[in-house]
Amino acid sequence: MKLAAALGIVYVVWGSTYLAIAVADRSLPPFLMLSVRFLIAGALLYWWSARRGEVAAERPGRRQWRSAAIVGGLLLVVDTGGVAWAELRVSSGIAALIVASVPLFMALLDRACFGIRLPLGGVAGLVVGLLGVGLLVGASGHVDMVGVAVLLVASFAWAAGSTYARVAPLPRRPFLSAAMQMLCAGAMLALVGIARGELGRVHPGAISPASLAAVLFLIVFGSLVAFTAYGWLLKHAPTRLLSTYAYVNPAVAVFLGWAFIGEHVGGRELAAGLVILSSIGLLVFARAPREAPEQTPESLPFHIREQEARGAEIRTVPRLAELARIAA
Repeated sequence: MKLAAALGIVYVVWGSTYLAIAVADRSLPPFLMLSVRFLIAGALLYWWSARRGEVAAERPGRRQWRSAAIVGGLLLVVDTGGVAWAELRVSSGIAALIVASVPLFMALLDRACFGIRLPLGGVAGLVVGLLGVGLLVGASGHVDMVGVAVLLVASFAWAAGSTYARVAPLPRRPFLSAAMQMLCAGAMLALVGIARGELGRVHPGAISPASLAAVLFLIVFGSLVAFTAYGWLLKHAPTRLLSTYAYVNPAVAVFLGWAFIGEHVGGRELAAGLVILSSIGLLVFARAPREAPEQTPESLPFHIREQEARGAEIRTVPRLAELARIAA
């Protein structure tokens, strides 16, 4: 039940943030807007964690803050900030299609870092989901290659940050971990915004009530609720299931655009939704590949003789998860 609830939050809330960010950008510069969003949300979460005794129990030190800065920088600065910047040059439809490459990057990183093989059904689900998002956004004309490159870097950064977060020495409490990541990211986004001269573009009298409401929504739901749920899912959900959010979010964004601002939804959009739902089914019900049984001290000599007989090479390079445990 917790898994379904957390996935539902990430599906719906993050899908709605496309609309909220578009409204907030009407009268607020993007990087400073994101900085305010994450600094306020992070401060509230950290205060709540301190009230619950989590800060005193965890006593986060330099290693935890460094890991929070790395994860927050990859997820919230490079990815979220990169997408916000790239949408100034690339249409939101193309951006959604490129960001849907996150599950592919996550699967490749899982294979490279943890040796996890994606089952055939999972591969089919990834391909079908990508085709569904492509059908959803439709064909386009000229595409700005700089914007495309930034979106690809942003998507890889999100996948890399999510992969590293699984083994990083972050606090065990998800609220405290999310708070530290958002505080670090908010500070970095502020520096980026100041460096880009966004302070001169902030005019308090020109900020619209709609933009303020959108920022409030992003703080409460996009950051406090959804980002915390995503952090919990990183520890409890398999990658093939977690990555489905990248396919569902564009569908949610299209539906909300139709419901609230009258965007057109026709047969192609409905067909794309069915394709995306089919990809989720393939990913959820894909059978994981069978793993070799764990070797016990009693069976180890026979195992070694069997490998020698087959001429198999014993792998000696430690995996990322093993390195993390050794470093801890």
